[in-house]
Amino acid sequence: MELKLDRKFKKETYVIGKLYVDGVLFCDTVEDRDRGLTQSMSEAEIKKIKVYGQTAIPTGTYDIVPCVAFTKKAWSKKYNYKMPLIKGTKGFVGCYLHPANNAESLSGCVAPGENKKKGMVLNSTNTF
Repeated sequence: MELKLDRKFKKETYVIGKLYVDGVLFCDTVEDRDRGLTQSMSEAEIKKIKVYGQTAIPTGTYDIVPCVAFTKKAWSKKYNYKMPLIKGTKGFVGCYLHPANNAESLSGCVAPGENKKKGMVLNSTNTF
């Protein structure tokens, strides 16, 4: 299975994207602000540009650790369930795909949902 996230609307404080599963549109997404980070940058470069809790992960290709592969350590105490981990996010720690409605609820993570309201996604829990 391949997931592709296409960042469509890059705004000052958030990004709205489209998430595709094996080439088929699955849902919209919301993320923190895109600050132009890429996987090809060094960790030092990323950390220099990154604003904690307000920056989307670098663009690139990542492995996703599915919920079923999680151990007790990967349990989200904040959200009280298991979440897919976005593995290898240089300059970031603990980036997940999880429910949220807006970028203020994220710290480099990606939230699925329906972009029916400017700057946010709705029905995130059901979409997740």
